[in-house]
Amino acid sequence: MASISSALTFLSSSTTNSSSFESKYRSRRRMSKVSCNGGDEQNKMISKGNRRDVLIGLGGGLGAAASFTYNPFAALANPVVTDKNSCGLPNLGDMPGAKPIDCCPPNLETTKAIDFVFPTEDEPIRVRKPAHLLTGEDLEKYKEAIRLMRELPPDDPRSFTQQANIHCAYCHDSYVLNGSTAPPQVKVHFNWLFAPFHRWYIYFYERILGSLIKDPTFALPCWNWDHPDGMEIPAIFTDRRSSLYNRKRNANHQPPVLFDLNWNKAFGDTSGDVDGNLSKVYLSIAAVKAPDTFFGKNFKEGGGKFAASGTLEQLHNPGHTWTGDPTDPNGEDMGSFYSSGRDPLFYCHHSNVDRLWTIWKDKFCGEDFSDDDYNKSSFLFYDENKNLVRVTTEQCLDPSKLRYEYMDVPIPWEFAKPKPTTTKDQRLLALCRTEMNPSKLPLPLNSDNKSFTVKRPSKSRSKEEKAKKEEILVFEVALDKSKDVKFDVLLFWKDDHKKASPIIREFAGSFVNVSHAPSSKDLAVQHQIEISDLLDDLEVDDEDNIQEAHLRI
Repeated sequence: MASISSALTFLSSSTTNSSSFESKYRSRRRMSKVSCNGGDEQNKMISKGNRRDVLIGLGGGLGAAASFTYNPFAALANPVVTDKNSCGLPNLGDMPGAKPIDCCPPNLETTKAIDFVFPTEDEPIRVRKPAHLLTGEDLEKYKEAIRLMRELPPDDPRSFTQQANIHCAYCHDSYVLNGSTAPPQVKVHFNWLFAPFHRWYIYFYERILGSLIKDPTFALPCWNWDHPDGMEIPAIFTDRRSSLYNRKRNANHQPPVLFDLNWNKAFGDTSGDVDGNLSKVYLSIAAVKAPDTFFGKNFKEGGGKFAASGTLEQLHNPGHTWTGDPTDPNGEDMGSFYSSGRDPLFYCHHSNVDRLWTIWKDKFCGEDFSDDDYNKSSFLFYDENKNLVRVTTEQCLDPSKLRYEYMDVPIPWEFAKPKPTTTKDQRLLALCRTEMNPSKLPLPLNSDNKSFTVKRPSKSRSKEEKAKKEEILVFEVALDKSKDVKFDVLLFWKDDHKKASPIIREFAGSFVNVSHAPSSKDLAVQHQIEISDLLDDLEVDDEDNIQEAHLRI
């Protein structure tokens, strides 16, 4: 069960005070497919909204409600720095059946961390290929590397056990900030650290595997689920005799079942839809303009009331929940963050997530944050020589400096923009049938569909105004973070929700939570959806309100 509140905001490059809406300001990046040079500078000013806009559920069940005003200038302007001496037992809360485990790397107290040094230019480029295309010598090298990693002693920082524990430590509150045991701890999910942390994670994992087989050209394959030929779990992971096999996967989701990027376990086991999957990737990558919509909200030491994942992380989340074993109470292995690193498929899944980040930047002109608190955030990893290495976000922003790239393969979702399936009259009729701003917030999401209207900050904006300000639908979600939660958001939709999927333009986006450490003192969760282009496509930009329909979780 989850509860939700929502509000509309404009994100722009100038400051405005609003008495009825929380307004956030940032530039809307350009969408040229020819050149990715240029782009407006970001402005990070945020003004206060009224109580209705920042209502959020707290506590168990539906919870009570409290109001927050989010002011980033009240936060300490400090990047997240991982302190090697602050690692402790992970927070697994009351997750059923989760065995106590120490996820911290070995010998932290006695090992001195060194600063990262880029590989030299004479080091060969590692070319990451789609896993479904991996055959012959490349496949045998991969299986042998994983076999050797599995045979390393559990206390070796390069071992399969310790590599899996990295995700547990960073995703379940093992590292604390500023030497304090109080929240927030170091978190790499539901914020802007998601993409850079996981890029570094698989970078060192890949180099360790290459070192074990003494091959400097070894490259980690990617699970190419954004292409029809790669939407099944790759066959190389399904051979029970192989080092790549993991028994804790969903038995109902084995080949030839297609990965469902819009999967909701509440609706039962169904094979994914190729067109729906392609449209979901389009909406999450090609259609996204602003960095904090793509990457997630900022996360700094000492700062912020809200956590927010970006579209890249939300696109990736079903890969965990769809793959994990439903017979395990926590969905192990892939279905829970503390255990997901135990499945070799995890790293290939994140290799593809990393690939989509590079495509967003190279093909769709996406821009990284310029904020020093993002760029100077740091993490600790053991390298292939057992050195404890400190890395920063800014050091991973250019993959060419890390000496890896992705095989050039087609991206069929580039033009998979969905089309409206309702008429304008039907959309306006749906708007008339719904309640304006429910009086009782947060709104509980359960087995029933929820639909209501939200007033927009402005309507009928000019092309120039839209080029500067992106209209954003902001959700504030109260949920039990140890549970899998998913809901879809539709705009101006008629009553037949059974046909709702990413293939229709009325589909605005989804929220997906992967089971991880619960905490009543944790950051509250936000989710943002860009809707300027969507309103134009639905021919409703001249309406005062929008109609939201939330599919049941």
